[in-house]
Amino acid sequence: MLAYRKRRPSPGLSLDDCPAPGAPEAGEVTVRVEAVGICGSDLHVADWSGGYDFMLPHLPLTLGHEFAGIIEATGPGVARVTPGDRVTIWPSSPCDTCPECTAGRRRNCRNKATLGLYRDGAFAPLVTARAQGAFTIPDALSFEIAALTEPLCVGRRAVKTGEVSPGDRVLVLGPGTIGQSIAVFARAAGAAQIGIAGMNDPARLEVCNRLGFDQTYDLSDPGARTRMQADFDEADVVFEATGRDESVQDGLGLLRMEGILVMTGIHSGDVSFDATSFVRGRRQIRASHGSGEEDWHAVIATLADPALDLAPMITHRLPLSRIAEGLSLASSRRASKVMIFPQQQDVSE
Repeated sequence: MLAYRKRRPSPGLSLDDCPAPGAPEAGEVTVRVEAVGICGSDLHVADWSGGYDFMLPHLPLTLGHEFAGIIEATGPGVARVTPGDRVTIWPSSPCDTCPECTAGRRRNCRNKATLGLYRDGAFAPLVTARAQGAFTIPDALSFEIAALTEPLCVGRRAVKTGEVSPGDRVLVLGPGTIGQSIAVFARAAGAAQIGIAGMNDPARLEVCNRLGFDQTYDLSDPGARTRMQADFDEADVVFEATGRDESVQDGLGLLRMEGILVMTGIHSGDVSFDATSFVRGRRQIRASHGSGEEDWHAVIATLADPALDLAPMITHRLPLSRIAEGLSLASSRRASKVMIFPQQQDVSE
């Protein structure tokens, strides 16, 4: 089967002909991948720009962790799902045996072995995963929307970390899929005002508009920066979803006293900011990364609501044979979410 893989610790990925996975072992399932999204982390791994050295012992490795599909086979002892079930997969499902898991902090599992980062992922027609990471999805939910579950869970967890409350003024720095997901759940939490900012990012800011967020700012325009600063000075919560050093300082500068900055972006280097102003303002910096089981249950229930239209998040649809084109679209920010369909030979963009 074809699989899109990271072969070595240097820039680049390759579409390789690989053996299909064998029969799933105890506690595992094999999933036929129907839709898989390209994530920002996939772009970082492709560039090999820093922060992913933990992958070295696992290369070569198939990428891809935002996906949905159909259970193809189950290993011994699996009762959670059966062949034919429609599912999405929590790629970082816990082991349930390490100290963090046994203490009830399962999302901090030390042995989570994330698909697409520690073990072969879903940029392929078939993938093997831990059965306890499989969540069934309603028949009415399309595979492509179900494949948004993982980034939406990341966004929901970030909003919980930021303690967004009704009436809050919230600014999201970064209009990509995680930023969009944060905005969606900040709105659900009752935020009174939500702004989303990007830099030279008109396509993804337009997606934010289509999702119902009117206060968007392209900071390549000095006038837009001025408007953002006027609209969101003294914000209650700022989310940094860019991975850019300057966004941290920008976010702290817009917070009210005792406001919260939530960092969700992956940074390739050290970050600096005005620590004196930070301390005197009694502001807080919190980190949010990944998600927990409760997020998966909540997001799947949310996606089942027909009134919620998240289709604008997906701007391009491609077969696996054209995945390199998809990465180029995503890295150039000409696309929002690029969805790959490993079972299809050709689909329209």
